Parts: sequence; structure tokens; C-alpha cells
Amino acid sequence: MKTAPSSSKQILTAAAFILATLLAPQAVLAHCDTLDGPVVAEARVALDQGEVTPVLKWVKAENEQVIREAFAHALAVRKLGPEARNLADRYFFETLVRIHRAGEGAPYTGLKAAGAVEPVVAKADQALEQGSVDNLARAIAAHTEEGIRERFGRAVETRKHAQQSVQAGREFVEAYVSYVHYVEGIAQSVHGAPHHGEALPTAGHQH
Repeated sequence: MKTAPSSSKQILTAAAFILATLLAPQAVLAHCDTLDGPVVAEARVALDQGEVTPVLKWVKAENEQVIREAFAHALAVRKLGPEARNLADRYFFETLVRIHRAGEGAPYTGLKAAGAVEPVVAKADQALEQGSVDNLARAIAAHTEEGIRERFGRAVETRKHAQQSVQAGREFVEAYVSYVHYVEGIAQSVHGAPHHGEALPTAGHQH
């Protein structure tokens, strides 16, 4: 079955936005290491209920025993009082998130404060909770189409004057590279965007 043109356009523009966000200065969108992220949220419930099983899905099978032991230690220390409870919880959060990140091949630099989740990731989580991705897809598609048109427009405009001087030519080349790499990034994302803990794709060949 062929994909409708409008659907293909949304997929491509959405992929471009995601790639552009991933390649921003704060490269990896790692909300699993925030205090209000999904890993810590489930860890809080697990500690309160005294049941480790729900958080085991966040780690690989070979690391399960480490988490079970850390959980048992945390439960024991929690009984010593409010301050001990806070320290025990923090210890377990740190251990769980560190091992989860290691399983993804991603670095661990400590727990981040609540509210540190990137907006696009928060919206992705919200869509999952609501059971509908429609609003997220439309917002991403609109945002990314704007980015494509902006780069395309810049390339078209500078191309008109590219032969007038070396400087003008360089301005065109800069605009051209930005535009083509953006499109290349879309193609790469459509054919398989990386998990947030995996290595990010580079933009094809270099100009």
C-alpha cells in the first residue's frame, strides 16, 4: 500500500524536527535521568509498595540481580527514619538510572532536577499517556516544515547572487550545505532514527 502524499510529508517533516533537536548543543535527550522522568517515577512507587518487579524492565537481564540487591538495601535503610529514607531513595534512584543508562550505552552524569526534561520529550510522554499522538505529530510537522522552508528559501535567495563575488558564493555554499544536510538528516531518520541512548547519525557525506 502506498503512503498518501500528505502522510509522507508529515513523516518527513517530523523526522527532520526530531533530528534537529537531537543534534542541538544538548545532544542526547535523556529524560530517564531526571527526578521526574519515568524511571525515577516508577522507582518511587516500587519503594513505597516494597515491590521491585515493576522497575526491572528498565535494566537488562544481566543487571537484574544488582537492582534487586540495591532495592533490598534501600528498603532496609528506609526503616531507620526520615533522613535515612531520603538517602536510601536517592541511592536507589542513582543506582537504577546509572545501570539503565549503561544498558543503553549512554553516559551517566548524575540525576537531573525535576523539570529538566526537554519540551519535545515531555510532549511525547504526554501523548503516550493520553493514548493519542495526533496533536504531537501535527505540531512537529508544522514546526519542521517551517525549518525546511526557511533553509530552502535561504538557499534559493543566495544562489541568485552566488556568482557576483567570492563572499556571495560562500554565503550560497553555507546556505546550500545547511539545506542539503537538513534533507539528508530527514532521509536518515525516516530509514531508522536512533534510540536516545544510541549513537546519533551524522549527516551523510560532508560538503
